[in-house]
Amino acid sequence: MENTTWVVNHTGRSDFDLVGLFSQYKYPALLCVIVFVVFLMALSGNIILILVIYCDAHLHNPMYFFITQLSFMDVMYISVTVPKMLMDQVLGVNKISAPECGMQMFLYLTLGGSEVFLLAAMAYDRYVAICHPLLYPILMNHRVCLLLVSSSWFLGSLDGFTLTPVTMTFPFCRSREIHHFFCEVPAVMKISCSDTSLYETLMYLCCVLMLLIPVTVISSSYSFILFTIHRMNSAVGQKKAFATCSSHMTVVILFYGASVYTYMLPTSYHTPEKDMIVSFLYTILTPVLNPLIYSLRNKDVTRALKRMLNGNFVL
Repeated sequence: MENTTWVVNHTGRSDFDLVGLFSQYKYPALLCVIVFVVFLMALSGNIILILVIYCDAHLHNPMYFFITQLSFMDVMYISVTVPKMLMDQVLGVNKISAPECGMQMFLYLTLGGSEVFLLAAMAYDRYVAICHPLLYPILMNHRVCLLLVSSSWFLGSLDGFTLTPVTMTFPFCRSREIHHFFCEVPAVMKISCSDTSLYETLMYLCCVLMLLIPVTVISSSYSFILFTIHRMNSAVGQKKAFATCSSHMTVVILFYGASVYTYMLPTSYHTPEKDMIVSFLYTILTPVLNPLIYSLRNKDVTRALKRMLNGNFVL
């Protein structure tokens, strides 16, 4: 309520206009259909992956527990932005109220921040599994897995609780047009009529700290993993370990690369068109790629999927 009052006092209005992704292209209807198909693929792919892991006892181990959490985050992540974007295009409206904008911002920051830390937990899990296989059941027991996942959610929510209230309490007295398809912090800050340079610097430092710890964990884990793989005598073991790690690294590079561009590069490198393309990568494309990366390249998952389709559940 406070946020809405602030916006009304400074602008006389309590809503924003989302310029959106579709207005940038010659055939918006075709793009809308493509985004809708991608959205359905992301939902169905991640939900199927969660069900396969849940229904097959062979996949009840820490790695797949983390994958189910990643898929759950991706389902929520893509659902925060895409349904509204599609409905706005179909109905011909592009407005979002200040409370809706704040809620959308909080959810995507929380989910994005949680995924950043979860990917680090997944890298640590692979490090323990490959470098210390005999200690794996002890070091990655159920309690440790729950602690890592809950910590990821908690740290991600801190990101949302920190950045959302500050961003939404700035006065917005310029154009009401947000040049984006959702309420992303940098895009919203551009329409503020106050000096946001100090806040942008603090946000940059916050993002550096948020990414520094996970990146350190991930780079250290995969450095040790590559060293261990190199020393393996078994060609089959080398191939399996490399396949698993390369899948994880693909996801990490996509997600972290987009995050670094959005929140850490100077504003001189940004344009509304580039920002929307990069945001499309990590809010829409990454959720649809994750289940493909973790299923098509994983023989255990493909075998479990075949068993589930044949009705041969292993509970």
